[in-house]
Amino acid sequence: MITIAQIQMRLAESIRQSGMTQKEIAAKLHISQQSVSHYVTGDKMPALDTFANLCEVLDADPAYILCLKNNSDF
Repeated sequence: MITIAQIQMRLAESIRQSGMTQKEIAAKLHISQQSVSHYVTGDKMPALDTFANLCEVLDADPAYILCLKNNSDF
């Protein structure tokens, strides 16, 4: 079973590995830096539309973040 904790971990990992600051990501998504910080700490999950846009900004595979693929599947 996939858990929300696993998804939060992969989302936070993707944000950290993006090479962008939380402030830069927030500006690109037109959200607060605090929201991005909550995603990194696992306190909150983004809304579905924000998640889709976040994946695009991060150039991250949503299937990986949602634990539908492993790193080896790329």
